Parts: sequence; C-alpha cells; structure tokens
Amino acid sequence: MKINLLWIMMLGSVPLFAATMSGQALFEEKCAVCHTKEKPTPEIRATMIAPPAMGLMFNLKKTFNNDKQASLAFMQDYAVAPSAEKAKCMPQAIKRFGLMPSLKGSVTPEELALITEYMYDTFPPSGFQPLQLNMKP
Repeated sequence: MKINLLWIMMLGSVPLFAATMSGQALFEEKCAVCHTKEKPTPEIRATMIAPPAMGLMFNLKKTFNNDKQASLAFMQDYAVAPSAEKAKCMPQAIKRFGLMPSLKGSVTPEELALITEYMYDTFPPSGFQPLQLNMKP
C-alpha cells in the first residue's frame, strides 16, 4: 500500500512540475533550439536557422510601439499559426529562414504565455543595437 501511494504521489506531481516551469526554462526547451539568445558572432551567423531572439524582440517592440499586451497576443497567435501575411519580421529574414513552423501541439497556451512574457521582458538587453546581418542564405 505504501509503495502504491508513493507511485501515485510521484506520478501526480508530474503535471504540477510541468506547470511550474519558468518562461526561461520553456524558452530554452522549445525556442532556443532555433532562436539564439546571444548576440550573433560570425560563427553563430553562419549556422543560424532562425533570427536571434534579441533581434526578433527589437523589431516586434518597434512594430507594436512597446505595447506589451499587443506584442504578447501577436507572438502567442503567430507561434501556433504563422503566415507570411501575419509576419512582422523583415522580408529578407523570411527569405533567408523561411516561415517559422507552427508550434501547435508542441506547446500549450499556458506555456506560450510564460515563454512570450519571458521573451518580452528579457530581449533585447539594455543598450542593444541591431546588427545589419548579411541575410544571404
């Protein structure tokens, strides 16, 4: 009986653990695979498969005039239903990287809320100046 109770307690805590993951941990798990958190060095630029997070957020904040709620709503919608019509990035970024694949089924709305809040509050760092990246593939 004690062993069964222990298993129930352990298995019951898995959803609780998942629900308590931070936006940073979720970003690392689900986004940083493609979107680097660092300022791109020439070595990073050569292997990038998506725009860097700091550049994305710089452009998004500029597009939405630093309206946090509008930015978060856009990011949450775009992550699950990306399209060229909705895209707010520079056209040459889509030409180089293509459209972001949908995260539908890979991320919950609650996770997206945590991720987008983390991204908005973290990127770009203070004093960030965007680089003019060579957008050729």
